[in-house]
Amino acid sequence: LKDVPLIVLSSKEEAVTKAEAFAVGANDYLVKLPDAVELIARIRYHSRGYINLLQRNEAYEALARSEKALASELAKAAEHVISLLPPPMDTADIRTSWRLFPSAQLGGDAFGYHRLDDDRFAMYLLDVCDHGVGSALLAVSALNALRSQTLPNTDFRDPAQVLAALNDSFQMEQHNDLYFTMWYGVHDRASGTLTYASAGHPPAFLFKGGGDPVRLATRNPIIGGMPGVTYRVETIKAKPPATLYIFSDGVYEVHRPDGVMWSLDELAAFLASAPDHGEEIDRLYAFLREMSGLAILNDDFSMLRVDFR
Repeated sequence: LKDVPLIVLSSKEEAVTKAEAFAVGANDYLVKLPDAVELIARIRYHSRGYINLLQRNEAYEALARSEKALASELAKAAEHVISLLPPPMDTADIRTSWRLFPSAQLGGDAFGYHRLDDDRFAMYLLDVCDHGVGSALLAVSALNALRSQTLPNTDFRDPAQVLAALNDSFQMEQHNDLYFTMWYGVHDRASGTLTYASAGHPPAFLFKGGGDPVRLATRNPIIGGMPGVTYRVETIKAKPPATLYIFSDGVYEVHRPDGVMWSLDELAAFLASAPDHGEEIDRLYAFLREMSGLAILNDDFSMLRVDFR
């Protein structure tokens, strides 16, 4: 009964007595004997306030239940996305490692890799705009099209054809106005070349020996913006040993407590100085959490490392 309104009816008019009554929880104070009209008006006033309080509490409880259900759905969606990601590889010519840490609201990050033939190896990462289950579902749909190589009339050895086919298949007006950015590359072991194309996506980092990485990106529009787009492709020498990092913007668009955002240059420096023992992605995620003061980052953190050897 702690929330039930309490009106004190007393014969005492001293201010100290009134103050004591309010201090121990009274909602109102009337001196005997009040006029019936005033008493009824005060009772009605406090009753309305009590009813509003009950309704507010019910609304908060319903909101809490809804948020709990939404959090459960987001967690299930995140688990489903992660379950579709390929297991790490460790073969004579390719080694991979990756991390995907979903944000609290779940973004639309997804990635994958597979062999196209004995010499060619495809790798890709996409990032759907917005957050939530809808973005995750679109990411899964695009990922499945890439994994199963079911895009029509597409040579998956040609990044430009892949991006164009995805763009025509996933127009944003047909997918709740959602679009995505993407990086797609094919490494040819025989020629030692890496052919790649990006669509509105951050550059990949290619480390060939020591020093700063080569930034790999092409000037292409997003996937889903408009049909019939022709995408540009570029090629670079990537003879082993070489290391490629593909990532989403959640890896570097992280704000410090003073509001300043971390930069691509700082990310490149961090990776260049990291010991080559395969734990740098975990160290990077821990560093960003500490730097931002956030237990969970505001956007999905996804990074794929591919070693050509």
